[in-house]
Amino acid sequence: MSTGVPHLDEVLGGGLPTGSLIVFAGAPGVGKSILAQQICFWNATAERKAIYYSSISERPEKFISHLETFDFFDRGALADKVEYINLGEMLQDDQAGGLAATMDEIVRKCVEEQPSVVVVDSAKAIRDFVGDDRSLRSSIYQLAARTAHAGTTLIFVGEYSSDEIESAPEFSLADGIVELAFESNEPLDRRWLRIRKMRGLKHLDGKHAVRINQTGITLFIRAETLEPPDGALGQPEGKISTGVLGLDEMTHGGLPKGGSTIVLGPSGCGKTALALQFVVKGLETGEHCLYVTFQENPYQLIRKAASFGWDLEPYLASGHLNTYHVGEGALDLDVVASFIRAHVAGRSVHRMVIDSLSEMVVVARESARFPAYERGLLGWLRAAGVSLLTTSETSSLGPTAEAIGGLSFLYHNVVLLRYIAQESEVGRAVAILKMRDSDHDKGLWSFSITDHGVEVNSKLARVTGLLGWTALIAEPPNPVDKNAESASG
Repeated sequence: MSTGVPHLDEVLGGGLPTGSLIVFAGAPGVGKSILAQQICFWNATAERKAIYYSSISERPEKFISHLETFDFFDRGALADKVEYINLGEMLQDDQAGGLAATMDEIVRKCVEEQPSVVVVDSAKAIRDFVGDDRSLRSSIYQLAARTAHAGTTLIFVGEYSSDEIESAPEFSLADGIVELAFESNEPLDRRWLRIRKMRGLKHLDGKHAVRINQTGITLFIRAETLEPPDGALGQPEGKISTGVLGLDEMTHGGLPKGGSTIVLGPSGCGKTALALQFVVKGLETGEHCLYVTFQENPYQLIRKAASFGWDLEPYLASGHLNTYHVGEGALDLDVVASFIRAHVAGRSVHRMVIDSLSEMVVVARESARFPAYERGLLGWLRAAGVSLLTTSETSSLGPTAEAIGGLSFLYHNVVLLRYIAQESEVGRAVAILKMRDSDHDKGLWSFSITDHGVEVNSKLARVTGLLGWTALIAEPPNPVDKNAESASG
């Protein structure tokens, strides 16, 4: 049975098993009831309605009015397609006979009306009318078995703790357990969903990000579990130009097509200018490009490109260039990965920039999982044949932050930008630290940022301090220019 919740069916392994008992567990405010009702309205039809048993004490009209802000709510579907029944009143009337009459009434409606889904919210209210766990287990077993016979999916919603999920009898009887939770992780409050158990289905493990907005609940699949896109290309052959004068010569013809490149360097050293130049080169050759930024918003990016003489607006208007900007207060790793995945899958993206990795790992406050996250995302992009360039900030003297520095092995190519002390001035230098399956220049070259972007100038002679990560001291550039160097090599 499809849930109608974006990406939840994929996480479940295809949807909720028909005729199963599923428990939605979690603390108050995590979205359990919204999720259950979204599923009800998605599946309810005139032939097979949805029935929602609620133990909430407030009037049904007030309870229903809270749903009117959500797009999935359809007032015209009430009664005929989605029926709300006050479970609290039924249980109160049934006190003398324990739980039997209430259970019989739920089963009767299932047999007579053949609903597609029945929700009991909150299932924990049933505990108050049962003497012990053995009786509760028997009651739930009988209810689940009889509703399953009618082909009805039964959903229990309850405010269960982690300890209760491990020990309460309803969880041992359940075919599926969906746990929802809320975490306050400044600057971002985060909800997540995890499948603890789902019989007969190959679900996706891990915590998947949840957002609640006007559309209802949306799920964002954990990047580490991403499967390669349909019709995955793998890494294509050949090289692509970086668009940077001199850098293509240093890389012996450009960057490998479909590969991943990380550009390391201190603030103001030219990482964003180089990344823009990489994208502009692709746009000029008719490629589709995606620019993901956590620093400049799209308007700032357009102005920065214009300062180098590059007009991005025609490419944005034609759809050849798309930008995705995420502010610090809204950066969630799985939301970013989900956007990238959807955009790449829906379009033929050739080049992509992430500017920068530093914001992703610092602002998201998830440095512990970041290597696995990055490996999953890079693997997915590689399978899609996307040429990726990522920037990451280092300190002014060179060493990377610990959370970032250990990730270079995930990238095919590593480009290092540095400041250098050159006589009485501070200059800039670039070196290729690594290129997988390709030869490259091993030297350190001076470069400058001009009105036309980044330009690599001349190879530096007798540079000291590079390996020790101290300030680089270089003699004046070698009078032999790069073209002569290339010709002699």
